[in-house]
Amino acid sequence: MTAAKLLFPKRFEEFIYLPLNNKYFLVQGRDDSLSHGFNLLFISIQLLAMSLFIFIFLNEIGYNSKNSPGLFYIQICALYAVFIGAKIFIEKIIGNIFNIENLVNQYLYQKLTYRNYIGIFILVCNILLIYSFGTNRTVLLILLAATVAFNGIWLLFSYKNFRSILIPHFLYFILYLCALEIAPYMILYKAVT
Repeated sequence: MTAAKLLFPKRFEEFIYLPLNNKYFLVQGRDDSLSHGFNLLFISIQLLAMSLFIFIFLNEIGYNSKNSPGLFYIQICALYAVFIGAKIFIEKIIGNIFNIENLVNQYLYQKLTYRNYIGIFILVCNILLIYSFGTNRTVLLILLAATVAFNGIWLLFSYKNFRSILIPHFLYFILYLCALEIAPYMILYKAVT
């Protein structure tokens, strides 16, 4: 986060105020490349923080890995990166097939930006869990529920921004939600359990 603040001070400041206003998307939305250095830094933070939270959660519920803790954490990081990368890749392919690449890029940028913000929240929670409060199942479940709620709220904000496009194509939107937003998590849940 320090590197992002030093390298991209204006963008960082607008990003921090994202829950209060949409200025970040209005100003930075012109450069909505997912491969921009600022985005890559925060995707890395999201990857590391979410993987650590998953690692803590799995240890708390008693999941025993056959590998060492360090290797298990690296495996979680890799699986999380592949999961997020595959979702982005599939959505970009669909955008290309239906010739709506600009729209898909804007949507992915907003969704990833919101998830990067959630990654900061999880990073702070991880620090508090590890160094202050300790871990217990109830706190982890509350944090998991808060993360899912934040993700849902911010997805609704994204959909609200694209409502002029979504309303005439509501059936396609429902199909998209089922196929690319809900189904991957259900498949992942089934695979884990």
